[in-house]
Amino acid sequence: MPSKLTLTLAAVGITASMAIASSAQADYPEQDIRLIIPYGPGGATDVIFRLVSQEAEKHLGVSIVPVNMAGAGATIGSRSVKEATADGYTLLGSHDTIALSKLAGTVDYSYDAFEPVALLTQTVVVPITYTDHPVEDASDMQAYIRDNPGQVRFGMTPSSVDHFYWARLFDVLDVDMDDIRFIGYQDTAEQISALMAEEIDFVNADMPSSASFFEEGILKPLGVSHAERLSNYAEIPTLQELGVDLTSATNRGIFAPKGTPQEVLDTVADAYAKAIENEAIQRRIENEFGSVIHFLAGDEYREFLAENEAALAAAAENIDFQN
Repeated sequence: MPSKLTLTLAAVGITASMAIASSAQADYPEQDIRLIIPYGPGGATDVIFRLVSQEAEKHLGVSIVPVNMAGAGATIGSRSVKEATADGYTLLGSHDTIALSKLAGTVDYSYDAFEPVALLTQTVVVPITYTDHPVEDASDMQAYIRDNPGQVRFGMTPSSVDHFYWARLFDVLDVDMDDIRFIGYQDTAEQISALMAEEIDFVNADMPSSASFFEEGILKPLGVSHAERLSNYAEIPTLQELGVDLTSATNRGIFAPKGTPQEVLDTVADAYAKAIENEAIQRRIENEFGSVIHFLAGDEYREFLAENEAALAAAAENIDFQN
């Protein structure tokens, strides 16, 4: 049986450990923070998180260092954060692909494997092609696929949001997925490079990753997957205007390893909340990047993620992610 002295020393040790942990949380952050972005550089996920993080770090007093960690349908990066120490110094900047990877059977974890920090933006999806492609807008796609069965090539990242988007679009267009060819890439930037080389026919992208190519006349948008035209790109019709009943956006937010202290989560969320209050950043996100600010943190973000995953699961029932 332990002596009273042993028990007393153990209690003192526990109390000291708790005090040290509490002090560390109060002093957070004391070193630079790594933000894992599970895609390569140049895509919308990379561009938006870098932009907002550059402002957020001003409110933290340390640098937020973006680290691109692409591969395996964005799961190499997410798994790295999932397995990281829960101290607030390794974060994940990602989106709906976290839930989709589990629904597709790629991984065995979803949003609940992380601590949600904050939702930042929602980015409207834009299907695109190269300028000389015979398809002029989304309303032409069904006929083009019908006239070229098995030959039309669609870029996508397996089990990610773009894979899911194409499956939803084909359902709306009444296109059999046996009549198209999926070509897999690690991220949007790789897909756009392949599209410019005319190695594939279509990519679903967004304004952060493709607007400059529209302006240069290299690529062309086929419509925006939003209920309304984007204010800074009012010349591009919505898919619904083109007779294609589909809306879609990518929900980008910050996540931390499971078990990260609430005080740390609140500190990070507060810094990002202040960052997106910056009017110059708001203008870039809304006008240049075709996105909308939608900040949520704490229980509101947890509820959003639960509803998002339920909706994705319902829509995914008819999708063959292995195709």
